[in-house]
Amino acid sequence: MVLTKVTERIYFLENDKETDRPLLGYVKGDKYSLMVDAGNSRNHVEKFNDSIEKSNLRLPDYVAITHWHWDHTYGMNAVTGKTIACEITNERLKVMSKWQWTEEAMSKRLLTGEDIEFADINIRKEYKVLQDIKVIPADIVFKNDLEINLGGLVVILKNVIAPHSEDSVIVYVPEEKVVFIGDAYSIDFYDNYKYDSVKLQNFIKMLESLEFDTCFLGHSSPLKKTEIIECLKSEYKKISTNNDGKKISK
Repeated sequence: MVLTKVTERIYFLENDKETDRPLLGYVKGDKYSLMVDAGNSRNHVEKFNDSIEKSNLRLPDYVAITHWHWDHTYGMNAVTGKTIACEITNERLKVMSKWQWTEEAMSKRLLTGEDIEFADINIRKEYKVLQDIKVIPADIVFKNDLEINLGGLVVILKNVIAPHSEDSVIVYVPEEKVVFIGDAYSIDFYDNYKYDSVKLQNFIKMLESLEFDTCFLGHSSPLKKTEIIECLKSEYKKISTNNDGKKISK
């Protein structure tokens, strides 16, 4: 996979379903650059950095984390820039930083619900040696929202109400009319694989209020504003009718 150029300032490395690697974004400012999400491993980060260098771009000065799940954060120890996360995300990172990576510890986390089978399976695919996993807290922590001036370009990080996770953060670049939403659009994998209809409705309204042309999703191809909203409204209609959520993949 190679880096895809969307505009003069926006690029991305597409997701890879084989080991649940999410889409990684790149935002180019005049002075600084920002990476969206840290990937699921050192190997994932190295692949991203290699694609950056081949495109003659500077390595990221900052890395914005969209939420705490392993596939978006376990590469934090290998990135070049300062990592940025909201308070809720960082508290989860602190908890995971104390996790042990033995068969016994991993099995116990599945039993207690601290972790889920989908993550466990893909972690084992991504890491040949589980002890190579190193989870670390963020360098910069914010509450609610944060603006970053990359030089000629402002990026807005905002903790939003979303069905996937309470710490969901969007990365919005108004001047480029793009928004990175991570997995915020998806079901909650840690709550019986369900959509929360109220949170989903709030998320839809938030997206409707933003001015953007392109939306980057964590585990899917980018969508236009009309497409992502239409898709989410369709899901909302289904769960409103069924009143019991709907199991879907990311």
